[in-house]
Amino acid sequence: MVLASGAGTRVGAELNKVYLPVAGRRVVAWSLAAFAAVADVGVLVLVIRPQDAELAGEVLAAHPGPVEIVHGGATRQASELNALRHLAPRIADGSVDAVLLHDAARPLASPELIGDVLARTREHGGAVPGVAADDVVAVTGDETVSARVPGAIRVQTPQGFRARPLLAAYEQAEAEGFLGTDTASCMERFSALPVRWVPGGAENLKITYPHDLLVAERLLSR
Repeated sequence: MVLASGAGTRVGAELNKVYLPVAGRRVVAWSLAAFAAVADVGVLVLVIRPQDAELAGEVLAAHPGPVEIVHGGATRQASELNALRHLAPRIADGSVDAVLLHDAARPLASPELIGDVLARTREHGGAVPGVAADDVVAVTGDETVSARVPGAIRVQTPQGFRARPLLAAYEQAEAEGFLGTDTASCMERFSALPVRWVPGGAENLKITYPHDLLVAERLLSR
């Protein structure tokens, strides 16, 4: 599932940042292409804002394979739940056994990384890519900086989970009114699945600010 239903206002553009051009394609097109290149990805879902339907249609017209469209909700978690409910019949019959959730604004996720996350998800139940955060420090209650936090990572996407526990956790979160910071936080609260770390990469950046577009342009052009 590729999530493109946010606004992305910090990038300073009038349109949703995932439809901005970078290295000859729109940002979201790079994300879709990476997933389409992974043989084990059977269903590709793009979650969009209704007002972006025309832009999404332009992207999909140039995409070589089938992509299913789902409208997002008021929050990221609601958008993910909409997509999971769309997949629910296939999750129930086992034809969808694992789900990967990816920010459309990360156009540099490689097919190799996606494949690694999927394989680790099927093996253990959950997996997230990340990079070591050696510069993260703890702050005490009086705002005093203390020692570095050992073993900290900066989590990226795609995040992968076995499909049935993922859907069940999101339905329970909806019922209880819980809003997590990301998919992994929701699973940690409502599921016993272990979540493994897969080494990500510094190049798997999320486009948030205008300079991120320049960096992505250079990397993708290369």
